[in-house]
Amino acid sequence: VMDVDYSPTGKEFVSGSYDKTLRIFAVGSQFSREVYHTRRMQIVQCVRWSHDDRYLLSGSDEMNLRLWKARAAEKIGRMKPREKEAMRYNDKLKEKFAQHPQVKRIAKYRHVPKRIMAARKEHTTIRSSQKRK
Repeated sequence: VMDVDYSPTGKEFVSGSYDKTLRIFAVGSQFSREVYHTRRMQIVQCVRWSHDDRYLLSGSDEMNLRLWKARAAEKIGRMKPREKEAMRYNDKLKEKFAQHPQVKRIAKYRHVPKRIMAARKEHTTIRSSQKRK
């Protein structure tokens, strides 16, 4: 981890890391809520949370600043009342059926780059072999 910044609400924090990703964590949670990455992005040197709690700023080794949404699925701009109601209804459904295995699997899934998945698999193999010994 190269840099960490807390959200203005203090309930979440974002980390920029050497593995070229930004991750958003809830305070006290072991797993990240969101993972942001791009193919061209290099090592993330600094991250900041905007004061309105809607955006993240990141700076990386290739001298680019990137602006990310704090909640990836959130729509930016004006929403009609019908859209707002639909979003609220969908959130309530997700809350209600959060313990259902298929819903839980979809909610937990995060796409990460192939190199990170390969490293995770290698570390899992190493840990399991150490446990066997």
